[in-house]
Amino acid sequence: MVDYKLELIILPVSDVAAAKAFYDKLDWRLDVDIQGEGGFRAVHYTPTGSHASIIISNGLTDAAPGSTRGTYLVVDDIEVARADIASRGIEITEVFHEAQGGIPSVNKEGRTPGLAPERASYFSFAIFSDPEGNEFILQEITTRLPGRV
Repeated sequence: MVDYKLELIILPVSDVAAAKAFYDKLDWRLDVDIQGEGGFRAVHYTPTGSHASIIISNGLTDAAPGSTRGTYLVVDDIEVARADIASRGIEITEVFHEAQGGIPSVNKEGRTPGLAPERASYFSFAIFSDPEGNEFILQEITTRLPGRV
């Protein structure tokens, strides 16, 4: 069996300096900030408690700036995590769950305000985006499915 560990997600941005100011507010660990010819810049961050990282860049991918959707950040307590992000001056949705259960869809009409019934693990969410529109979904997981670490 081969282990495949998610290491890095590239988030395309047009204005790296503005994006960096946003990610600095999150107080994630700044690992690398490199600049190159022609205005190229890549800034590497690791979210608190994560093994995987992100790079914000204006030249590592041909994806449109702000086009990354559905990057999940798993938290133990979504209310505490949401309050932390909001306290940093970052716009974030209220906590919600899907009316039919499951993961958030682009159909916002299916979202029900508040925590999942009985605060079921995996089913409470909040969403925020960086200034260019790259989206993060907070997901509360308190009890993992069998086989998950």
